[in-house]
Amino acid sequence: MIDLHTHTVFSDGVLIPSELVRRAEFIGLKGIGLTDHGDFSNIDFILPRIVAIAEKLNSVLSIKVVPGIEITHVPPVLISDAAKKARSLGAKIIIVHGETIVEPVAPGTNNAAIEADIDILAHPGLISEEEVLKAKEKGIFLEISARKGHSLTNGHVAKLARKTGAKLVINTDTHAPEDLIDEKMAKKIVCGVGLTENDYDIMQKNASLFIK
Repeated sequence: MIDLHTHTVFSDGVLIPSELVRRAEFIGLKGIGLTDHGDFSNIDFILPRIVAIAEKLNSVLSIKVVPGIEITHVPPVLISDAAKKARSLGAKIIIVHGETIVEPVAPGTNNAAIEADIDILAHPGLISEEEVLKAKEKGIFLEISARKGHSLTNGHVAKLARKTGAKLVINTDTHAPEDLIDEKMAKKIVCGVGLTENDYDIMQKNASLFIK
């Protein structure tokens, strides 16, 4: 499995990057994205450190570590600028914290994210069909989330993705060791929203684009 959305002590995760990566490697993951929560106050602190540790770990481990950021609760009008800043600092994955129904994310975040230079729209909640079509056109992946709360709208996201042909990935949004999942559980989550193991395989092909 490839998991492109995780958090370390550089935001609200509980593990340092090396331990998180080792735990992911131990349960069989082939790739992991380190994507701590960021806004304009901390992007320039987080990303150079994540980029540096990813380079170190990739020189000695079999699992591929991809440095990134999750732009989180940034006002929609500022998301594009935040994404440009993150990209300039070496982010290989730019995720935006979408309009999950369990947090007060600003309305318009999903649309602003899709209009920006990002890669994945995380837990996009009750995203509209128009926004899903726009994400498809721009090659932005929508997330099926394994995380409690955010996962409540996975069925809605999966249904619209299947209808429109938009591309999906499955991520854990890991904050602690117990949040990591193996391939067996990931397949169950995918099938649990009405998709198939073949859809899981396609999601993994989508995710593999980031670990080459």
